[in-house]
Amino acid sequence: MRLGAFCLVGLLLIVGVAPSQTTKTASPATPALPMYRPALLATAPDSLVNRIDTADLIKKGQKDAAIMFSCIVAPTGDILLSETYRGTPESKLLEQELVKRLSKAKFIPAIYNHKPVPVFFYGTAVFSVVNGKPRLRIFSNQQLDELKKENDFIDPQPYFGEDSKFTGPHYPDTGTSVRVTGVVELALNVDATGNLTNIQLVSESPPLLGFGDAAISDFKGAKFIPAFRNGQPVEGKVTLRVYYKPSD
Repeated sequence: MRLGAFCLVGLLLIVGVAPSQTTKTASPATPALPMYRPALLATAPDSLVNRIDTADLIKKGQKDAAIMFSCIVAPTGDILLSETYRGTPESKLLEQELVKRLSKAKFIPAIYNHKPVPVFFYGTAVFSVVNGKPRLRIFSNQQLDELKKENDFIDPQPYFGEDSKFTGPHYPDTGTSVRVTGVVELALNVDATGNLTNIQLVSESPPLLGFGDAAISDFKGAKFIPAFRNGQPVEGKVTLRVYYKPSD
């Protein structure tokens, strides 16, 4: 994913959301949109979980594996940009299939203040072979404790536009001509209404090149769709990974 394109993408998304801000009188048969709802994976034929060819993965020799991914989900439910990372050993086939299917997958769009908004979605795909048959689970979070227990938990999702200043990660001026990929871990506290109440730098790699400061700057003005547990908004104390890849 070309992170350098985030600023432009963010502006386009904000413009794209504008028509939905026109006040309309809902018909009695049309239920009002909620105050907030995270982007969801959906269960339709074009959803991500149904697009991944698990039988082909087994045929190609994919064993138990997991990989994390993130993507921008547009107000239409389409995927605009995506990337994969932190795969377990021998997860390459799963990663290739995930990348292939993500671009055409359809999500249920996020809602903030009763309107669809573009968000940054964090997910984990877990593939296993049970009694010779494939088992695929896709979780809407990247918290190891939640994943181990297979909990119904959705990470807070920073959104673009409205009253959020989030425009995506911006590759920093590292002070060197060598452009490398930076990885930052942030500990975030987000309350049940989507307000960021605390942000701390956990780690940055490589150090001393400005990636940690860039991540703090990119997220400190963000507002979020709050974390959801068992279908209800809750306070979320999460660790999110931010990747900074130099543009081509």
